[in-house]
Amino acid sequence: MDLLSSIFVFFAGLWAGTINAVVGSGTLVTFPVLIALGVTPVVASMSNAMGLVAGTAAGAWGYRRELKGRGRQLLRLLPASLLGGISGAWLLLHLPEVVFHYVAPVLLVLALLMVVFQPRLQSWVRNREENPEHAIRDKRHGILLVVLVYLAGVYGGYFVAAQGILLVGILGVFLTGTIQNANAMKNILVLGVNLVAAVSYLLFAFDRINWLVVLLIAVSSTIGGLLGSKVGRRLSPTVLRAVIFALGLVALGFMVANLLK
Repeated sequence: MDLLSSIFVFFAGLWAGTINAVVGSGTLVTFPVLIALGVTPVVASMSNAMGLVAGTAAGAWGYRRELKGRGRQLLRLLPASLLGGISGAWLLLHLPEVVFHYVAPVLLVLALLMVVFQPRLQSWVRNREENPEHAIRDKRHGILLVVLVYLAGVYGGYFVAAQGILLVGILGVFLTGTIQNANAMKNILVLGVNLVAAVSYLLFAFDRINWLVVLLIAVSSTIGGLLGSKVGRRLSPTVLRAVIFALGLVALGFMVANLLK
């Protein structure tokens, strides 16, 4: 990779780390850049995922205040996310990418609808939980949340892109608190999935990792993650929801365009 290509990758990682901290979908910046520079899809996907681990960790650190008092929730959801990441990484190593290329747009549309209607959906869930008549039935909400987080982990371990948008949509509806709290939780869960995927690639696909790409994206996305967390934490819930929706539409556009090729 020449100097100019390295500069392109560095700035793509910077932008990816920034938007990953705010909402997610940073892979939709770095992955197309790597493909345009001639990196093969599987190598690009694995090297990109490994490089973004550092940026995701930086974003999670920047949102640490929004995680206060949520240790139990994390302990309940993180294992599901990690298991999903393991499942997704296994699928990436054994199944053709075309499988998730068809499923991903549908999942993303559902996630965007959950983000847009989060206040109403969250209110509906809370009202049912407070109603004694639905007490037994609504214990299933906790199980459903764990299952959805697991499935989001599978998606993230396999496809990576826009996993954060899926999680913000899920967490925003089923957890108490603001969308900023959901975003903070999302950063931790995505970090867990990315770490699992990275370890899987190291163990089973070491020869398909481009270490220069990993280094460039790791450094730049870390800087971006710190910047993004500062910006994202200052956004109002309405503005943050609008940003998530806008980036989600961009991600959806990329996915549909890939299907039409």
